Amino acid sequence: MSDELTSELTAELHELAATGETPPSLSGAEIRGRAVRRRRHRRTAAAVVGASAAAALALVLALNLGGGDTDRHPSPAASPTGTPTTPATPDASVDLFRRVVTVAGRELPLSSGSPLTPTRAGRMTVTAKVSMKLVPAEELRFEGYDMKLPWFIELRASDGKTNYIAGLTYDEKAPGYYNTTSGWIGLRESDAEWLYGQLKEGSVVDIEGTAPTPTPVSTPTATSPTDTAAEGAGTPTARRS
Repeated sequence: MSDELTSELTAELHELAATGETPPSLSGAEIRGRAVRRRRHRRTAAAVVGASAAAALALVLALNLGGGDTDRHPSPAASPTGTPTTPATPDASVDLFRRVVTVAGRELPLSSGSPLTPTRAGRMTVTAKVSMKLVPAEELRFEGYDMKLPWFIELRASDGKTNYIAGLTYDEKAPGYYNTTSGWIGLRESDAEWLYGQLKEGSVVDIEGTAPTPTPVSTPTATSPTDTAAEGAGTPTARRS
């Protein structure tokens, strides 16, 4: 008899003795057979439990590797980390001090606002384009008549204020040399037409700096009577008859 069967028989006998029951009238062979059947039952139960655990593990692995029902339960999308901003590099830059507009590597001379009506600096966006715009006289600070400005490009700042770029047809000598507008940006007509084709609605324009202070024009000083007499000291005078 093996040690395992002996241990099982001993355990059963002790159990019967502890409960005070009378040992069953079984032969040694029947007792051994009963012990063998119990051992088989235990092995079968252990095998079933092991198979169930293996099947569960295989199912988990299949779900993880194959995606399972992740299509029905997608992971939440990452939330945005910030608000959209305008491009760091503008499509055009306006330098009020140098009196130039820089676009695509080209510099166009400009005339900005006069000292009484300075051009506002800041970032602006192109909101509209018109090949010819009738601008009221009060907006141009002219008296008596409106004026048509060609290649009109409207600009708008983030606070809603507007400005514009257009051809300065009434004074084409001003761009690059002096400021004569009411605050808008004037270009030579040919340059305004080229810029009109470069910028689109939504283009970003940076206006930087301030216009240079105009140099005061010197005025001649008044001549005193004494100086006038001195200047005529060498001039011959008419002789009396």
